[in-house]
Amino acid sequence: MRSDIIKEGVERLPHRALLYATGIPRSEINKPFIGVATSFTDIIPGHIGMRDLERFIEKGVHTGGGYPFFFGVPGICDGIAMGHRGMHYSLPSRELIADMVETVAEAHQFDGLLLLTNCDKITPGMLMAAGRVNIPTIVVTAGPMHSGHLRGRRLSLVNDTFEAIGKYRKGLIGDEEIQALEMCACPGVGSCQGMYTANTMACVTEALGMSIPYCATALASEAEKRRIAFESGRRVVELVEKGVTPRKIMTRKAFENAIRVDMALGGSTNTVLHIPAIARDAGVRLPLEVFDDLSRTTPHIADMLPGGKHYLEDLHYAGGIPAVLRRLKDLIHNTPTVSGMRTHRIADSAEISDGEVIRPLEKAHHREGWIAILRGNLAPQGAVVKQSAVSRKMMRFEGTARVFDSEEAGMKAILDGTISPGDVVVIRYEGPKGGPGMREMLSPTATIAGMGLSESVALITDGRFSGGTRGPCIGHISPEAMEGGPLAVIRDGDRIRIDIPDRRIDALLSEEELQRRLAAWKQPEPKIKKGYLSRYARMVSSAASGAVMEG
Repeated sequence: MRSDIIKEGVERLPHRALLYATGIPRSEINKPFIGVATSFTDIIPGHIGMRDLERFIEKGVHTGGGYPFFFGVPGICDGIAMGHRGMHYSLPSRELIADMVETVAEAHQFDGLLLLTNCDKITPGMLMAAGRVNIPTIVVTAGPMHSGHLRGRRLSLVNDTFEAIGKYRKGLIGDEEIQALEMCACPGVGSCQGMYTANTMACVTEALGMSIPYCATALASEAEKRRIAFESGRRVVELVEKGVTPRKIMTRKAFENAIRVDMALGGSTNTVLHIPAIARDAGVRLPLEVFDDLSRTTPHIADMLPGGKHYLEDLHYAGGIPAVLRRLKDLIHNTPTVSGMRTHRIADSAEISDGEVIRPLEKAHHREGWIAILRGNLAPQGAVVKQSAVSRKMMRFEGTARVFDSEEAGMKAILDGTISPGDVVVIRYEGPKGGPGMREMLSPTATIAGMGLSESVALITDGRFSGGTRGPCIGHISPEAMEGGPLAVIRDGDRIRIDIPDRRIDALLSEEELQRRLAAWKQPEPKIKKGYLSRYARMVSSAASGAVMEG
């Protein structure tokens, strides 16, 4: 076993003394050592139930014949960090999490890993570490939240709180309604109820083969999640015994399966950052074009929030990810998973209990998947749009640029009512380097939707969007403004044309004018000049390559 390096031989006497100081009995010292990375915290609703799941993981590891060692990993709630300085830290925390799991696993030479996670950057960070360390690993995502309820209707975080801000500003709802929504939209433990980033990444993880079946959608508050935690703990010891490592699971074909499931579900645009970053650490090259190619040939079969009407609980009760795999069986590769079953066997064993929640391919909501990769003179290296959340009317749009050099400035203009139909809101210097940290633009996009402007106003940015964003919102514009990309020289009044079916985004400027402006551009001073974010800004790559730290 790998852990023998810290417990075998006379020269490891001090090491064994320290291990025995933890309370481990002699009878357990020669069993596989399983590191359990837990992101439990009191401040993230998706993580507050993890203490319970930790107990069942521990029981499972002991039952399987291993010995667990728990260690903590930090987490950020993107919803709470949204719209202020805190969001600068969200995406960069992914790199910290990956580094921390790698560091602890390598320093203590664990035989295997169990990764207990749930929310936006924590799951991809842990998966990145799994690919790097490459010892037998299973991921347990802690599960989605039940829908909220108010006066006979179901509620979700994004649609019923973030978008309520715009409705309130327009006078469509009052103080009493606001207070009721903030108390009822999030009823308790779990990740936010729609196909936002946390749940999208849970579904991607299961489709990738790194979680056991039904883990992604089993609700945080239900006993099924405990049984999944127990079985994952037991099963990871078997993976150690059989030598099944993440790089045997996370192959190019497995990533293609995960992307297809993502396209079929209408997930978060953040997966276009996270999946390539995970693939890179797993030794798999995954260029941006793969997303667009697979999207063009994957029907969108699940109408999930925020753009649709179904909640994660609906997807789970309809059959979960195994049922989605069943629908997509002819399109997916037959790859291995941590459960020991290959994807086609999982698909064959699935039951689809609601054909409206998970539609047949021939009755898909859209013939293409949710994502489109746009290019043009504004985004030579690419940009990302969630096309499944854009109305048919706005798939082609030409408008007038309203330019802002920060999210705060753009948000102020939206709330002040100075954005009009026909405008293209441009928010720049919010990319990986310029932000720094590539902040999510949920507050501006949700406010635009809440004010009833999502059918007449577009938003483009070198920042990124929450999984909760809907409407004609185009992000990840690369190169970003801070790197001297064309977005940096757009001016108020310029005309911008968006053509999602033809995958184009262009400023209606001559090449000569664009080059003249670029030649005169000077890089602004960094917004943040000290601490981790300063180091991150110097080392982070383009959004087009996953915004990973290099060097």
